Amino acid sequence: MIFVLTALAGGGALAVNLVLAAVAAVFSVFCLAWGGYAETVFGRKDPSQVTADEWAGQALTYIALPGLTGRELVISAAVGFFLFRVMDIVKPPPARQIQCLRAGWGILLDDIIAAVYANIAAQLVLRLALRIQ
Repeated sequence: MIFVLTALAGGGALAVNLVLAAVAAVFSVFCLAWGGYAETVFGRKDPSQVTADEWAGQALTYIALPGLTGRELVISAAVGFFLFRVMDIVKPPPARQIQCLRAGWGILLDDIIAAVYANIAAQLVLRLALRIQ
């Protein structure tokens, strides 16, 4: 949603990417600061009640994606969202293995790794398959 709203505000690619980087940084810090506490309170690793990791991962997924206007914006947003969800569920290596880290690191880093995979896949789909620049 932040990707779409920032793109619609018309600041251009640099503004969109700066906002996304800021969102990723803020939610990463929040996740690291409170992740360990959340694991203790909810009694499990990577509790679903914690969503700061999802915010950070989703923001990273959208960094530098093409198609910031019109129909292409909708396509880019949908592709990014879909691919992040797939990567977050599948958790390709080393995402699944890194979840064992403590103090919020495991909560955050599996989503960051999923976001990197999702961003690469989205770049390929959008730029090569769909020819969106």
